[in-house]
Amino acid sequence: MQVTALAAAFLLAFIHLFAARFSFLGGIPRNRWLSFAGGISIAYVLVHLLPELNRSQQQAIGENHPLTIALEEPVYLVALTGLVAFYGLEHLALTSRARHGESGEETETTPAVFWIHIGSFTLYNPLIGYTLFHLEEGVNLESVLLFTVAMGLHFIVSDFGLREHHEAARYQRIGRWLLSGAILLGAAVGFTTELPEESTAVAIAFLAGGVILNVIKEELPKERQSQFLPFVLGAFGYAVLLLAL
Repeated sequence: MQVTALAAAFLLAFIHLFAARFSFLGGIPRNRWLSFAGGISIAYVLVHLLPELNRSQQQAIGENHPLTIALEEPVYLVALTGLVAFYGLEHLALTSRARHGESGEETETTPAVFWIHIGSFTLYNPLIGYTLFHLEEGVNLESVLLFTVAMGLHFIVSDFGLREHHEAARYQRIGRWLLSGAILLGAAVGFTTELPEESTAVAIAFLAGGVILNVIKEELPKERQSQFLPFVLGAFGYAVLLLAL
């Protein structure tokens, strides 16, 4: 099934490369399909990924291990760290755009903020590529498909935010290539190497927190005029699917 995971990694890389072709989904009010996609990504993380990680952690560390006693749910604390880290990046991008707006320039980030923001996502994407080969329930067609659908839709959603924050031409010329390459780099590491289980759990939990923040920050702003019902349908529809499988 490693061939399946490798094919999924290339598919996710291609989504980053060609996400701009989904520009017809843009505009205000927010397209219902983007809200639907965001709901699916959130459902995968909260209903499937984090609970699976928590079960794996308890089996690996042991319920009576001092770490488990001191931190009842360390996986969720790492996820919280990921969420806070990506909130910090979002705040940095918004602040940079606001300062440009005050100076009469177009509301886009400075080159320095662009590199910080894209650089952080370039460190985040290898976790996705690596995870394809080390899903907690094992690498099989079902697990890879569920993960790929959730992450692919997440990329389409997050790409809109990245192109909005940064100069579209700069993102198209540099950003998307870095992000796509980062996925394939993570996949190459996952294909050839298996990191310690604890390290893998920490990486995936951090990824989960990032996914949650990156979806929610696209849905919540009032000016987005997001579509609540499609988000709910995506979230609960995918949750039902995950629980049924």
